[in-house]
Amino acid sequence: MTQDPFAPGPAAQRREARERAIELLYEAELRAAPASEILENQVVELDSFVVDLVVGVTNNVEQLDAEIDSLLKQGWSLDRLGMLDLWILRLGVHELLGNEVPVAVVINEAVELGNRFGATEESGRFINGVLGAAARRFQ
Repeated sequence: MTQDPFAPGPAAQRREARERAIELLYEAELRAAPASEILENQVVELDSFVVDLVVGVTNNVEQLDAEIDSLLKQGWSLDRLGMLDLWILRLGVHELLGNEVPVAVVINEAVELGNRFGATEESGRFINGVLGAAARRFQ
């Protein structure tokens, strides 16, 4: 069987998986439903990376929030963050703590998610700053 020449490459597949994970996490929050329920009710089979991200983030929300909260500058709190910005930060910190993806890739992907889904035009820059501080702390 030959490979589809138009299929996205591994990097694009990972980006799409991160986008899908953010969409599912957002859906779970909007519906006030467990992420596991949202995952179970998907019509199309999800990529295992998507499932790993959603489960990993939701299983560690308290730890991720504590890490993010400790990185925010004075005057900022988790409550002030846009819902999607917070989920993107949670995903980024989760990946940084997992140490399986290069730091630059994690931050770049999170910034792209922030630029695409973020609450403001500055979301990407804000996410970059927070995850940059997280990367320095975790190394």
